[in-house]
Amino acid sequence: MGGRMNENIPKDPSSYSWLAYAWVIGLSIWGGFVSYLRKVNTGKLHKWSITELVGEIVTSALMGVITFWICEWATVPPLLSAAFIAVSGHMGSRGLFLLENYMRKRLEALS
Repeated sequence: MGGRMNENIPKDPSSYSWLAYAWVIGLSIWGGFVSYLRKVNTGKLHKWSITELVGEIVTSALMGVITFWICEWATVPPLLSAAFIAVSGHMGSRGLFLLENYMRKRLEALS
């Protein structure tokens, strides 16, 4: 996302600009809002449940930030990172579940 000021600075969550984080969170929330609308339209949620909407947005923002950090660690190109961030925001809690399973399997393999 081009948020780091200097490419020589070690990758660290605090080395990215607020503008980079604003883009990440904005894309994530957009993906989460689309997911929420899909759930409402398919009848999985009652219309305009503020609790569900806030939960979807918060989870989407978290997934977007995590995806951003993973993309930066893997040196994924910025436009591809943006796509991954939006998709992970749309996935929300499903993305957290997949990440949790991946981490569990990796930790089990180490033991």
